[in-house]
Amino acid sequence: MRRVLVLAVVLTAGCSSAPPEAAPPASSSTSVSSVTTTTSATTTTPPAPVWTVGAHPLPLRPDGFGQVLPTPPELVNRALPTVDYLPPPGDAWYVSTIAPVPADVLARSTWQPNCPVAAGDLRYLTMSFWGFDGHAHTGEMIVNARFAEGVTQVFGRLYDAHFPLEEMRVVTPAELTAPPTGDGNNTTAFVCRPAVRQKRWSAHAFGLAIDVNTFCNPYARGDLVLPELASSYVDRKNVRPGMIKPGDVVVSSFAAIGWSWGGNWTSLKDLQHFSSTGT
Repeated sequence: MRRVLVLAVVLTAGCSSAPPEAAPPASSSTSVSSVTTTTSATTTTPPAPVWTVGAHPLPLRPDGFGQVLPTPPELVNRALPTVDYLPPPGDAWYVSTIAPVPADVLARSTWQPNCPVAAGDLRYLTMSFWGFDGHAHTGEMIVNARFAEGVTQVFGRLYDAHFPLEEMRVVTPAELTAPPTGDGNNTTAFVCRPAVRQKRWSAHAFGLAIDVNTFCNPYARGDLVLPELASSYVDRKNVRPGMIKPGDVVVSSFAAIGWSWGGNWTSLKDLQHFSSTGT
């Protein structure tokens, strides 16, 4: 079930602070006897994360990409928990918002005046999604205004189907120049960059393309796999959660708004990629 909200502005919800700890009881001023009790304190240490995304830069290839290495055992059946950057939805309903891109969001995005789309032609979306951790989360995305409503419908269908996403957030400028780590799994749309191995603008630079679970659905051409550690996910016979399959809810939902899938390309496979342009 879904609940869709179209907003002219995005409201930010504040988090209430935790209540103060109760003060320890005061000691009695009269004491019949003095008893010393030794108590051993038990400290619970949270378990170490299975994998820290972005922590290990890869050696570079001559073409500037990271070396394509075997998928680490921790990521072969990837199911990392989602980090919440926005407050999660308050109930099980699908909620989405559409608004002009707020100035602070635009400032932390990859948009610059020389990008091939005006900031006013983009929209900022927030949308509910299910994580691999089985919890509902709120993601954010910048898309071309022409398809804002359609994109919220697509992710509403994915939410109804409980299709898992690891994260959904706006890409930052630092990510475009950071050393490759080959372990990202973001779901995102607008990124002001050229197409892979080309000088022309990517459809992402117009907000007309979306990549879904990039690690679970890698780009593969020749000896290049992106992300570089996702080589085990090139094998599409080993079906795992978060993978896109021909004719599934992801492909059909994007097709319903006229977008095509890079998994159908022949010269290369861009399994994460959907676009309105076919590129």
